[in-house]
Amino acid sequence: MEKSLRAARIATFGFFTLNGFVMGMWVVHIPTVEHRAGISHAVLGWLLLLLGGGAFAGMQLVGPLTDRLGARKVVPASAALCSAALILPGLATEAWTLAVAMLVFGFGNGCLDVSMNTHAVQVERGYERPIMSAFHAFFSVGGVLAALVGARTLSWDWSAALTLTSVSVFGVVVTVLFTPALLRPAPAHGPETHDGTAGETGAGRKPSPADQELSRAGRKSPRAKTPSRIWALAALAFMLMLCEGVANDWSVLGLREVLDAPAATAAFAYGAFSTAMTIGRLLTDRVAARFGPVAIVRYGTALGALGLTVVALSPWIPLALAGWTVFGIGLSGSVPQLFSAAGHADQGNAGVNVSRVAGLGYLGMLAGPAIIGPMTHFIPLNLTFFLPVVFCVIAASAARILRTGPAAATPAAEPAQASAGSRPV
Repeated sequence: MEKSLRAARIATFGFFTLNGFVMGMWVVHIPTVEHRAGISHAVLGWLLLLLGGGAFAGMQLVGPLTDRLGARKVVPASAALCSAALILPGLATEAWTLAVAMLVFGFGNGCLDVSMNTHAVQVERGYERPIMSAFHAFFSVGGVLAALVGARTLSWDWSAALTLTSVSVFGVVVTVLFTPALLRPAPAHGPETHDGTAGETGAGRKPSPADQELSRAGRKSPRAKTPSRIWALAALAFMLMLCEGVANDWSVLGLREVLDAPAATAAFAYGAFSTAMTIGRLLTDRVAARFGPVAIVRYGTALGALGLTVVALSPWIPLALAGWTVFGIGLSGSVPQLFSAAGHADQGNAGVNVSRVAGLGYLGMLAGPAIIGPMTHFIPLNLTFFLPVVFCVIAASAARILRTGPAAATPAAEPAQASAGSRPV
């Protein structure tokens, strides 16, 4: 069992990296695809909304499908679809063909996002300790690899069609190689509670309202109404991924316009944020095992609010870069904790619950840049950053919603871990 669990963990790392790599290769080739299709920046903006819409649809469809069929079947199908769909943008020569390509590619990405996160929850359950943040870090690693590979192929004057087709074939091959290591579906149990047991509330402990609600949900069919706690987690995901979207799309421009930084220097704003996010996610699991997910979200988002406040008010470029770094560290571990909590809340409905959190979170990432843009007509760009600051403060205040997560993600689980020397590492 230990060997198979380690293999499943490696395979999950592989699928997260593949997803980041495929998405990164698309991002690298956006200018080339735009030129080939003969469209304006404005049209491209609308088409990117189709990408987001397709992803959201895929997330909502594949959630219940993963619960029904198991992640072992859905993850490979989703990875193959996402990889194969990458060919389509490279072949598009008109706006309407690119629109179709965006929908299909977005749909495949949404399917893979939810199914691989659901499988990650299953692996984490086997390890009985937090490992979710590291999976998300490897998505970022995939994006870095895409930037390096994309830069090289562009320097060789490879066409977008050739490069994206090659990546598609590579993605399908990787999918075939990692699929045998995926875990088979585990027998469904009731929702997990504060002490980590399934369908129980712990010896002598009075069930909380959240426990009672989750227990009722666990006794219902897979089509039961999504518990309010899951929607609360989804709302937090919306706010925090909106913050991430603001950093992705406005950090460089903020340094350029507000502090008049040179283009090369301004690029370090996003670099500082994304590097801090990746390193933070690689380290978060150990911190979560020691202090629990509530502390990760509460103090992480508070730190993020502090970092972005520094960015908004800083009159100096170095201080602003330090602020983006602190913001990235603060945000890095929070969203993976939300995904983990949603997946562990009810094993029988893990896919549906993850799809709710991922879906609203993805909408938040799309909404962030769209909201900030119109706000700049009324207030300076740096002051618009106080909107994500407020969202970080709200998330810090609401972090206790994660308290009914699995024992693996709470300090209470540590004694059991210490005595279980044979568990996989």
